[in-house]
Amino acid sequence: HMVDVHWYQFPPMNPLWHALLGFVIGVLGVTSIIGNGMVIYIFTTTKNLRTPSNLLVINLAISDFLMMLIMSPNMVINCYYETWVLGSFFCELYGLAGSLFGCGSIWTMTMIAFDRYNVIVKGLSAKPMTVNGALFRILGIWAFCLIWTIAP
Repeated sequence: HMVDVHWYQFPPMNPLWHALLGFVIGVLGVTSIIGNGMVIYIFTTTKNLRTPSNLLVINLAISDFLMMLIMSPNMVINCYYETWVLGSFFCELYGLAGSLFGCGSIWTMTMIAFDRYNVIVKGLSAKPMTVNGALFRILGIWAFCLIWTIAP
């Protein structure tokens, strides 16, 4: 079994908690997929919103969209069955996806914070971020997150 023996010393969780958790994650998943999907659609179809800073916002929306698209259905299924039913390979992929997209979201928010810091503190004297600069940051975020996720 994939669960460490340490956890068998505790009584099993009440099935009602599994149902409640599955319902909440399902609602949050659908809400997140719709909300982030709308952000991606609006930002990519409205030319005025395609600024370098907003590329980071789009990257965050994509990361969160993929996180919930991949993670929430699997969690709802496992809450329904009250255990992991998708096998060890999908358990590894589930962990990889959670780590990759979670790391991607965290570092994208960090880059957004750095950008906002430059704009607020340095004002007009700050060197504005370019499209190439934003794309370079986004590429760096995903490269770092992939290395961080794959590392043993």
